[in-house]
Amino acid sequence: MKFAHIFKLSFKGLILVMAGLLLAACERPPMESVQRGYRGTGMVQIYNPTALEASAENNTPPFALPAGDPSGPKASAVYKNVKVLGDLSVGQFTRLMVSMASWVAPQEGCLYCHNPANFAEDSKYTKVVARRMIQMTKHINQDWQSHVSSTGVTCHTCHRGQPVPKEIWFKANHQPYGSNFMGDKAGQNEPSKVVNLSSLPNDPFTPFLLGDQNIRVGGTTALPAGNTQSIKQAEWTYGLMTHMSTSLGVNCTYCHNTNSFVSWKGNPPQRATAWYGIRMARDLNVTYMNSLSDTFPDHRKGELGDVAKVNCATCHQGVFKPLGGAKMAKDFPELGGQSEVTPTAVAQK
Repeated sequence: MKFAHIFKLSFKGLILVMAGLLLAACERPPMESVQRGYRGTGMVQIYNPTALEASAENNTPPFALPAGDPSGPKASAVYKNVKVLGDLSVGQFTRLMVSMASWVAPQEGCLYCHNPANFAEDSKYTKVVARRMIQMTKHINQDWQSHVSSTGVTCHTCHRGQPVPKEIWFKANHQPYGSNFMGDKAGQNEPSKVVNLSSLPNDPFTPFLLGDQNIRVGGTTALPAGNTQSIKQAEWTYGLMTHMSTSLGVNCTYCHNTNSFVSWKGNPPQRATAWYGIRMARDLNVTYMNSLSDTFPDHRKGELGDVAKVNCATCHQGVFKPLGGAKMAKDFPELGGQSEVTPTAVAQK
């Protein structure tokens, strides 16, 4: 009898442990729902207040230094080897340099990019990279307002006080042991955070955010005529959509109409914003990140020798509006933002 009692207790304990393991991956209630469409259509967003609270600290915008006086001598006339910010005044230039140090390398400061013996030289690769990133930031704020609007971005949007942004990606080596008669798995059944630990291909970025393949799930006509979309293409698409969902902290109905995910008719406006965002990420990866392939040292490259690249999570980091929608560019017209500061206003401070 004593043995049976111990066995019963052990069995109950095992059941409790297994239940705990199964529920460990579940989000703790209560959840909040927000209706985003007509009643009965399933157009609802689900939010976890605990997760929102946890992400708030990481999405607090930094303090902006007082604007620099745009009058006075130009930086290119005072400092040597100023290639992309030479049109700024010394006051604007200095303010931006101090801000960038706090955004990207608060521990190392100016010496993260500069040689203390000669600030003008380009001996550190980080300075060359930073110069290219300034050009990229200005390009985003000026030419991609279809995605970032007037909110804009600064270095802090991605870096958040870290020399290397937390969310970057490299090409995945799907078959590190070479090909075999089973064929190419294309990264399937290799659970990855990229696709929220699902069995979907764990590199949906190379075809869509580096290449220009169409994002498709199925053909628009009956088989066989006209349907040129493959199952692999559909799996890549679902992988990218899963990444976008987790990166923004939203579910599918944030961009799609439940009546028809394919049709653009009746979709929330966020779908158009996301459409431009995909093309913006592709533009940044091809035009700016890949151009630094010979600049980055080997220890900063991926397994296949490629440089770090951007995806949705690089800026968003779990929220649908980076840094809670704070208007990052308005305080930094030096980075292509819309200035709200005039020389007169600066002089009166």
